[in-house]
Amino acid sequence: MMKKERWTADRIPEQAKRVFVVTGANSGLGLATTRALARKGARVILAVRDEAKGHRAAAAIAGEQPGAHLEVRCLDLADLNSVRAFAGRLRADHPRLDVLVNNAGVMAPPRSLSAQGHEVQFAGNHLGHFALTGLLLDLLTDGHDPRVVTVSSTNHRQGRLYFDDLSGERTYSPMRFYNQSKFANAVFGWELHRRLTAAGSPVRSVLAHPGYTSTNLQTSAPVGMVKMLFGHILAPLAQRAEQGALCQLYAASAADVESGEFIGPDGFAELRGGPTRVRLATAAADPQTGRRLWELSEQLTDVRFPLPAPGR
Repeated sequence: MMKKERWTADRIPEQAKRVFVVTGANSGLGLATTRALARKGARVILAVRDEAKGHRAAAAIAGEQPGAHLEVRCLDLADLNSVRAFAGRLRADHPRLDVLVNNAGVMAPPRSLSAQGHEVQFAGNHLGHFALTGLLLDLLTDGHDPRVVTVSSTNHRQGRLYFDDLSGERTYSPMRFYNQSKFANAVFGWELHRRLTAAGSPVRSVLAHPGYTSTNLQTSAPVGMVKMLFGHILAPLAQRAEQGALCQLYAASAADVESGEFIGPDGFAELRGGPTRVRLATAAADPQTGRRLWELSEQLTDVRFPLPAPGR
């Protein structure tokens, strides 16, 4: 039997006239995603915390691909005021959005709080993306083949939500709270799918994870043994960002992707390989957990989605 050909970025359909927002687009998976989409003619809005780095990334892509359609805009996902400002500016300039790639993330830093007083991983990895999605949902509804791609991790399977200590005030572990944030991504992506489906929305909510990919995620925030382990000892086992980004690129562009699917690598333990459909943790699809996180996130961000809660 002939082995099925792995999906690569060359198989992304033409994306001319389509508008994408990619968070964390100046490095790692976000940069690889932006480069691949720009190569196919997409207009990509690089949503970045550091505009100077964003402009350098855009210039590098434009140098490789003259005529690339790129915009750089400032977005600090850990600051809800920045999220609102970004969404307001985008709405003023673009009548529609086709795909939102919720990619940016921070991993295992020492405990710190966001501008609004939330633990920074929960704030930046989950709350910021929750708010951004809600503020842009009507633009996505008017888009062509609209999708929200939320990037989680295999670590979501080790995560849970500490509803009684979300900010780690009583006890904090960098990796435990990273896992919490990635679990929150998974719960949000699935609950968004449920609510979009119940509303009859054309927007698809798709989850993706990159496996074990070498990016500055493992070195920019972690300290101590976490940084040593993921940034150095295990680094030779990691795949390149261009390979790791394939799962979110597939989720964002492949015609056969359905809302609610989870796309991850097809290799051993989902650590590397080409995109395939993978298992979402049963706990992440629990309706009660989804409803509770959703309602709490609306309360903490003051962003309400125009979507009904699905039946129990």
